[in-house]
Amino acid sequence: MRPGIVRLAGAAALAMVSISGVGAHDVVQPTVATRPDAGLAALQSVLDGYVNSGKIPGVVVAVGHGDAPPTFLSAGHIADDPGAPAAGPDSLWRVYSMTKPITAMAAMKLVEEGKLKLDEPISDFIPAFKTMRVLASPATSLESRPATHWITVRELLTHTSGLTYQFFGTAPIFQDYARLGLLGGRVGPEASKAQPATLEQFADRVATVPLLSEPGTEWHYSISLDVLGRVIEVASGMPFGRFVQQSILDPLGMTSTFWTVPRAGAGRLATAYYWKGDQRLPFEIGASSMWLQPPLVDYGGSGLVSSARDYDRFLEMLANGGSVGSVRVLKPATVKLALSNLLPAGVQIVSNVTPAPVAAHGFGAGGELFLKDVPGGVHAGTYGWFGAAGSFAFIDPVKRLRVTAMVNYFPDNKWPLYADVVKALYQDSAQS
Repeated sequence: MRPGIVRLAGAAALAMVSISGVGAHDVVQPTVATRPDAGLAALQSVLDGYVNSGKIPGVVVAVGHGDAPPTFLSAGHIADDPGAPAAGPDSLWRVYSMTKPITAMAAMKLVEEGKLKLDEPISDFIPAFKTMRVLASPATSLESRPATHWITVRELLTHTSGLTYQFFGTAPIFQDYARLGLLGGRVGPEASKAQPATLEQFADRVATVPLLSEPGTEWHYSISLDVLGRVIEVASGMPFGRFVQQSILDPLGMTSTFWTVPRAGAGRLATAYYWKGDQRLPFEIGASSMWLQPPLVDYGGSGLVSSARDYDRFLEMLANGGSVGSVRVLKPATVKLALSNLLPAGVQIVSNVTPAPVAAHGFGAGGELFLKDVPGGVHAGTYGWFGAAGSFAFIDPVKRLRVTAMVNYFPDNKWPLYADVVKALYQDSAQS
């Protein structure tokens, strides 16, 4: 486990199961991942070692440099089943919280269009948030006082809104989140009975629960990007999922990124596994996955299904200042703002999990932002985020490098995949 990164582990992580339904995309047929040249030998060795030692059934990593097409490295298969397809660039993986940067960039599109402002109160779009309250004793009761500051768009983008996740403890606040079905994302049939039926209902229920802290003062990993989905919905004048589809996914040609996987793509969807002691057991089987059915609600905080090829397209857009080839999604100034440190001044890193900014020092739109070089690793300006089932993605502007790693296992801190991939990648980079 890399120090300073939020991990949704154990039962909490197993509860986190994805996002919303939009129309089916064109289906890209799976291809075999390319084997790298000697320049990425150390990285390929790491991936082979993970599969050969039984840690994971399969993995795909996309590595891109500058404007060049990505190199895809892979090992193993998308499931343990006999005859399961090899893991490849177009295999489908549950990316969970790697949904957050995509949602964030959809919001930045609206900022660019003048339909949102970073420091605008979200109560302009969700009136229920006009009268927020803050917990007086978060660990022991729901007793609260009136908030002195409205939640802003910036605070949703950076997890400084005062919101939280329901699985970070047993205090009354977390119990209240559970009672109201405020998890966000896909859950099993029983848990879904408590969930709101619409994104509007979700946001309005969130507004009834006191905040952990005064908005803009503390960093807590949270359902902020799920609430942001409702802000996007109101500001854009269309359903959240449709706006993301039209503003981000379709222009980038991300035809293997879904809230609902079409039946024709079921054979590409990896099986997710969980570790029980020394046993790796199937948790969510690709061929019968709940992602083959539309979810109850579109959520912006967790759970898109995507491929290494598709997510690399998203990273390439960010790395190139908003465009891929002749297609421009965001203006360079918008991307520069999104990838800058958006944390409110003086914010404290207070959380009951190890928060990302401790390691990265900063936070951009929906993802961590490194403000200092890491010896033997990423450089200042690196932006990225993680998924609850072990996937991760980042761009390093100093090396003009972009990296997407796709796996599906719980808990994601069972193996130090991120640390091992980064170490091998930068070792390869130093030698090439």
